[in-house]
Amino acid sequence: MDNPRPPPPRPVRRTTALSQPTTHAGHPDLRADCGNCFGLCCVALPFARSADFAADKAAGTPCSNLHEDFGCGIHERLRESGYQGCTVFDCFGAGQKVSQVTFGGRSWREEPDSARTMYEVFPVMRQLHELLRYTAEALGLTAARAAHRDLRGAYDRLDALTRDTADALLAVDVPALRAEVNTHLLRASELARAAIPGRKKNHRGADLFGVRLRGAKLRGASLRGACLIAADLSGADLRDADLIGADLRDANLNGADLTGALFLTQPQVNAARGDTATRIPDGLHRPRHWGS
Repeated sequence: MDNPRPPPPRPVRRTTALSQPTTHAGHPDLRADCGNCFGLCCVALPFARSADFAADKAAGTPCSNLHEDFGCGIHERLRESGYQGCTVFDCFGAGQKVSQVTFGGRSWREEPDSARTMYEVFPVMRQLHELLRYTAEALGLTAARAAHRDLRGAYDRLDALTRDTADALLAVDVPALRAEVNTHLLRASELARAAIPGRKKNHRGADLFGVRLRGAKLRGASLRGACLIAADLSGADLRDADLIGADLRDANLNGADLTGALFLTQPQVNAARGDTATRIPDGLHRPRHWGS
């Protein structure tokens, strides 16, 4: 599938189960559960008519494809309907956290006065959940054991923030928090990649737009924040490479090996092009639009 929203759309279930702390292993709270969300990504966020979206939509305005039960009416054919942008978005579980924990299962339809605050909280929560997702992954890296104490402290702090009030969430200095957590993630990456034999290439933040890297030996490389839009990475060895924040839109990953790639997310995979020979890390799925 190339869509983070699981089919079929389901009515929202009122539950308080999300108020319980998640475990680091498997981090189930960090996966989108649209059946427990009030369609926040389809309402709170704006988009403009482009190659990614078939129409304009203002922030706070429900998408015309959003159903009364908060399900998407076209999620099985988003790409075909001109909504490719939706297929490369993932809230990492922030939607259900805002819906069921921050606002206690009361939707913006039920309580219109809370709508604006809910829409403002959602992008903050999404960034916190993204950081949680990266931190949880880093805690699973055996080679990064020396960084686990700091990572666990960061995880617990982030987790506590996500369970705080709406006002507290809106007061979070997200850029400062990201910078702080990133120091721990960077250390974990360096420790994990140090175990890979040979000299590792450093393309951190590099502009590799459209660059031909067919068959490139990039095992254990740092590609943190690199622009790899439309890059040819077919047949490349990207095992254990750090891909946090790398832009893989329209990158050719045919036959590439991304086994063990660090901090690679489903939206990044969805944004790229691949085939049946492309190898991706456990826990990620092969997008439906990838070729044979």
